[in-house]
Amino acid sequence: MTDIYKFTARELLSAYSEKELSPVAVVRHFFTRIDAWEPRINAMYRIDRDGALEQARASEKRWHAGKPLSVLDGVPVTIKDNIHTRGDPSPIGTRANENAPPQPSDAPPAARVREAGGVILGKTTMPDYGMLSSGLSSLHGITRNPWRLDRNTSGSSSGAAAAAVARYAPLHIGTDIGGSVRLPATHCGIFALKPSLGRVPVHPPYMGRVAGPMTRTVADACLLMEVLTRADARDFMSLPAQDLDFSSVKPIAPKSLRIGFLPDMGVGLAVHPEVRAAAESAATALAGAGCTVESIRSFLTEEMFDGVCRFFEARSYNEYMHLPKAKQERVLPFIVDWCTWRAARFSGRDVMQAYTGIVSMREAAAAATQPYDFLLSPTSPILPYEAELPAPGSDPHNALPHIAFTVPYNMSEQPAVSINWSYSSEGLPIGIQLIGRRFDDIGVLSLAALVEALRPPQRDWPQPR
Repeated sequence: MTDIYKFTARELLSAYSEKELSPVAVVRHFFTRIDAWEPRINAMYRIDRDGALEQARASEKRWHAGKPLSVLDGVPVTIKDNIHTRGDPSPIGTRANENAPPQPSDAPPAARVREAGGVILGKTTMPDYGMLSSGLSSLHGITRNPWRLDRNTSGSSSGAAAAAVARYAPLHIGTDIGGSVRLPATHCGIFALKPSLGRVPVHPPYMGRVAGPMTRTVADACLLMEVLTRADARDFMSLPAQDLDFSSVKPIAPKSLRIGFLPDMGVGLAVHPEVRAAAESAATALAGAGCTVESIRSFLTEEMFDGVCRFFEARSYNEYMHLPKAKQERVLPFIVDWCTWRAARFSGRDVMQAYTGIVSMREAAAAATQPYDFLLSPTSPILPYEAELPAPGSDPHNALPHIAFTVPYNMSEQPAVSINWSYSSEGLPIGIQLIGRRFDDIGVLSLAALVEALRPPQRDWPQPR
């Protein structure tokens, strides 16, 4: 079979059950796919051929015995650089830590995948410290967008998004603290979920930081969530274990839904006309399906948004200053300029004012959502920008103006997805963002399944040339 790379995770599981495919043959096929694409897009940090084949052989034995471990048994998965995997270094995208020691244990998302029998093909790339919405890294180099190699993937889950587009595997795990699964998703035309804070255990936990699935279909993301949401005591911010049936998510009935449509944040970068048109088209389609869709004004102010930017700068400056001088010199210069140009002079009062801005934004985001079942907005205000740039505009003194649509929901802890809707005049993907109330991960996935059914015909995924 020559087109295994096209299979979704659910299709692979069906083929395993019917003994039409074996996990070993599937893994070998995906490595051939990686070899064809990788010189062009640079999505992988580490490729674990021997380890993956060993995992696949164990899975094959279980399937032959009729005793698969879970809904992921034998399904290939990639995992982002900054999610620790046992025996692998995690340099978090930067040359400053390129000689990081092998990790003694799996972080919670990797542990759940391994326990479930998923086959870990390797680790995907990311920018330095995950603090750029870009595919540029001082360690990994440039990760390129498979739709157009001169375009950026966005980030920080850059390699995961590129790998999903190139079909290295059906399942990929990224992390998100300001848009880092959703921004790559919109620029690469895939699906990504930023879960409610604590829904997927992570380690170490941090305000706004989550891990989530990056896939080509909503159904595959739901399948991965079935495993990732299992409890792990290491995450002291995790939610209590709940019996949520992610694998049975279906399109939500539209007739009684109230959706707030937020076409413009009024903060950060201006919304590109083609991005606005895509979001308006999605709003019209949902209204045509029976939803009540109302346009709403932005809840985000310049002061709130600058508070987030200042807080991230202060956090990264603190980490940078803890590095030895030799390691500081290996950090991407853009990152150094970004985290030092004003944070080096912050007082304690400055940092607390920044944090207060985040708290105000959190309150405003929750209040804006309360009258509605869901919100709809663009995911990013812009189309994919130049691959070589560390950020749109390449200005280290204004490095995050493109995250205004995504970062509020990290801080308000609400679930949010990016799903591709249409394409630009140049054939580049344009995603929309769907936001649910806090803890309603099932609901936002159900709405995404409805949008997946309503959206215009999708283009074929790109092929290596």
